[in-house]
Amino acid sequence: MYPNMQTRTLIVNGKEILTDGEGYIVYLDQWTEDFIEAQAEVEGLELTDEHREVVAFLRHYYQTHGVQCEVRKMVKHFKQVWGKERGSSRYLHQIFPRGGPQKQGNRLAGLLRTKGEH
Repeated sequence: MYPNMQTRTLIVNGKEILTDGEGYIVYLDQWTEDFIEAQAEVEGLELTDEHREVVAFLRHYYQTHGVQCEVRKMVKHFKQVWGKERGSSRYLHQIFPRGGPQKQGNRLAGLLRTKGEH
């Protein structure tokens, strides 16, 4: 654990999962599909299939490349999958209102905060 790091405990299926003060998971290997539900509830986000699709994309991208996906790459992917309007940066930020797909999406996906994020 990082010194002086404020943590919160999120209960997921009766298990305690540590997150930092903003909701990013501390131990990546503790993430489960049920974490999405629990973290979304904390953030007041009503999940849709689109949210789950973005989270799955973010997790796959991270597992494949070892880094978090950049927003422009997300937009390119979802423009191809969902079409021009719903695949836009504006739309992705609408469905992830607390930090956009890169911040809020990464929190739900159980990924670390992106480089340079404070």
